[in-house]
Amino acid sequence: MSSSSSPSVTTDAETLKRNRILSSKLYFDIPIFKLPLIYSPDYDISFLGIEKLHPFDSSKWGRICQFLSSEGFLDKNCIVEPLEASKEDLLVVHSESYLKSLQSSPNVSIIIEVPPVALFPNCLVQRKVLYPFRKQVGGTILAAKLAKERGWAINVGGGFHHCSADEGGGFCAYADISLCIHYAFVQLNISRVMIIDLDAHQGNGHEKDFSSDSRVYILDMFNPGIYPRDYEARRFIDQKSGTTTNEYLKKLDEALEVAGHTFDPELVIYNAGTDILEGDPLGMLKISPDGIAARDEKTFRFARSRNIPIVMLTSGGYMKSSARVIANSVENLSRKGLINMGRSPVKI
Repeated sequence: MSSSSSPSVTTDAETLKRNRILSSKLYFDIPIFKLPLIYSPDYDISFLGIEKLHPFDSSKWGRICQFLSSEGFLDKNCIVEPLEASKEDLLVVHSESYLKSLQSSPNVSIIIEVPPVALFPNCLVQRKVLYPFRKQVGGTILAAKLAKERGWAINVGGGFHHCSADEGGGFCAYADISLCIHYAFVQLNISRVMIIDLDAHQGNGHEKDFSSDSRVYILDMFNPGIYPRDYEARRFIDQKSGTTTNEYLKKLDEALEVAGHTFDPELVIYNAGTDILEGDPLGMLKISPDGIAARDEKTFRFARSRNIPIVMLTSGGYMKSSARVIANSVENLSRKGLINMGRSPVKI
């Protein structure tokens, strides 16, 4: 192929991507009585007990909603249920070859880090593992639309920040953050997005996907001594702060101040992993539950005080207490007036 034909090929690819986005059903109108809080029972993974072989709590998402509901902060009838991301939706970012590779159970077993999955028929792996992931991808994409309309949105799932267009890993099979941003560029007429990734692990997937895209600013605070140790992807972080100290919140204040002066986003994607929690076996940091609530409050205040729509994703967290910690943090955001859960908490 001659170099002179390259611009035409690029234009064709961009047109195809745009058409896929515009024809997608993942954006749909939400009744006003519904909250910008997205969840489906299909998020939760139950696979003959095999899911317990991974330290991630694959029932975390449902338990977050149960905690919020039992304490009067959430009417389950007000939850928004997303659609599953289709193959055409996923092709906006992912290659045909990558999606085809997920038709191999051994490949999926490597991505989700559960070796026995390699032994199961792929139709079962698709239904029990990848379908829940695709529902969460649909939730992340829809969250941007809701955030633009309501000021904030929380997908009680998603945050698969280790997956890039052509490679999955670290329990992340689809690049929901990258997909969400590309949909926002086209459907919401947004041209500047800030990713604030505060999961304990480096967000190497979205860093690769936006390595040469000046429309996306990435603030990533992570523990540099743990997975994925992707030094190549670290070159594409606009601002990084790997920390293993109790000065976490101070570092966050400083990082947000720099980000606010450096970049003027029209949308914030907040990857709010709770694997920074003290005792988490994979995050290996020492942040208290109150510290996580303060972290989330600071991040929401950063966006809300500037009238920037913010999408929150729950991402990683490898302790049973993570669901409780996330629910407590959401309740704190509601009490502080940073989100409106639509009803006063009922005292139990």
